[in-house]
Amino acid sequence: MNFIKVTEQPSHYRNLEKMTTEEVLININNEDKTVPYAIEKSIPNITALVDVIKERILSGGRLFYIGAGTSGRLGVLDASECPPTYGVSPDLVVGIMAGGDAALRYGIEEAEDDETLGWTDLQSYHISSKDVVIGIAASGTTPYVVGALRNAQLEGVVTGCIVCNQGSPVARYADYPIELVVGPEFVSGSTRMKSGTAQKLVLNMISTATMIGIGLVEDNQMVNMQISNSKLVDRGVRMIMKQTGITDYETAKKALLKYGSVKLAVREFLHV
Repeated sequence: MNFIKVTEQPSHYRNLEKMTTEEVLININNEDKTVPYAIEKSIPNITALVDVIKERILSGGRLFYIGAGTSGRLGVLDASECPPTYGVSPDLVVGIMAGGDAALRYGIEEAEDDETLGWTDLQSYHISSKDVVIGIAASGTTPYVVGALRNAQLEGVVTGCIVCNQGSPVARYADYPIELVVGPEFVSGSTRMKSGTAQKLVLNMISTATMIGIGLVEDNQMVNMQISNSKLVDRGVRMIMKQTGITDYETAKKALLKYGSVKLAVREFLHV
């Protein structure tokens, strides 16, 4: 399949090494400003994907992100932040990347070239038609991701993707493709820049909208967050005080530590 890889096109800027530091930073920032506008065009597609994720999770399914390199790391990052932020099981949103956990810290770039390995990695989680798999690949050509989505589709698993080129092989195997065409990078081909920023923003949107949609946010508060450090304990205590009208900090804190979440502590105080 022939298509234009915009992500690999030459930068709009020349002679970067001759720029002053300020010029480099200004030009990077100017390029970054274009990213939200590219995402805005994809909001209808993101909406459709989030709606099916919510439906599957409420029916007992899970969400998987799968990718390689920067894209894979971003998926693992988003998945890893769901348990502390929303109090969900680590098994609900799972990030998988080519090369495994070692590739999070060290580049194991050759792992992405294996078209069978992505599906093998998914199978280790006993993936089923209840689940949703989102492939993340800036180029849209990563064999590891292509193979994973192709096999997932064959097994009746809902698939989505986040890519930064149009008409890519990855998108071909996505039921819900999200194509974020942010254009050439400031440093030619360095897709950890605008492409990575676009993917990170969309991952934020997907996980946040999903968690709100399945009832893990009340008003604008993370009432199910894990109480795992002093900052979060203090935040939780103040949420309880605000929602219940309790004025004694220590009373609210004792309730929070006893019940383990803002939601449960508030329910106990309000007897609901």
